Amino acid sequence: MAATAKAQKPVENDQSNDDDKGRPVKSCFTIMPIANMDDYDDGHFSRVYEHLIKPACLQAGYVAHRADVVASSNYIIIDILQKIIESDIVICDLSGRNPNVLYELGVRQAFNLPTVLIKDKKTPRIFDIQGLRTIEYRHTLRIDEVTADIASIQNSIQETAAARNDVNSMLQLLGRSAAPLPQKVELSNDTSVILESLKDISRRITRLESSRSSNPDVSLDEILDAPIKRLGATTFEINKEPVKLGEELFISGKSLGWLESANAANIVIKTKPGLLRKIPISDPDFGKLTTLPF
Repeated sequence: MAATAKAQKPVENDQSNDDDKGRPVKSCFTIMPIANMDDYDDGHFSRVYEHLIKPACLQAGYVAHRADVVASSNYIIIDILQKIIESDIVICDLSGRNPNVLYELGVRQAFNLPTVLIKDKKTPRIFDIQGLRTIEYRHTLRIDEVTADIASIQNSIQETAAARNDVNSMLQLLGRSAAPLPQKVELSNDTSVILESLKDISRRITRLESSRSSNPDVSLDEILDAPIKRLGATTFEINKEPVKLGEELFISGKSLGWLESANAANIVIKTKPGLLRKIPISDPDFGKLTTLPF
């Protein structure tokens, strides 16, 4: 759930949980790539969510939700897992074969809960789940094509919801029983206060990060007093050196990989295709990072 390279507005609470008469509505959580990916334009998956997935959910009678882009490094993981498990239905976008997406899909599938699989046409089918129905859409998001793709996803949502666990069930293909859903646990007052405080901190950081997209002249460390500075949409100052996303980083002449993302607390380095390494500012290696290969 790495943060995206390009600041994007958060989508947490982007739609109400009640209709205009105050009645609860059904929820659809979206599992999809969050960070920018190779072979896709910056912000591509946010456009997929806004112009394809959200309209399809709305037309099918569901409220769409997605893990907040900006808060992905601060968002409490328990909340995300709860949304994956507790949402009425989940849409999973397999485009780009993102490993985080496949992990979250595995969590949902473990409980044999209704899931709609989608992917763009340029992504090859994944062998391990090729027996499951997958709706394809055109990644170009052309206005003359997107309406048909919205309708396809809408129909799949409605059909999957009607069939309940008979559609896209890996467990049924394997002949296995679903994991039991966890029981509700009563938290003490002290624990509840701590969790609410953590959530409040997460929301505050989200708002501060979001403000960067509309005010790029204010560096992140000026807001949070953090040692990593944001110099632009794709450039950070790390150890007093400007580093662009995708630029190679070294320690004592040894390559660690390429900068994938950064925030006030840590950086994420792509060590090889599909593998990421997080280095927090508290790590002794952090102060040794440089763009110089010697």
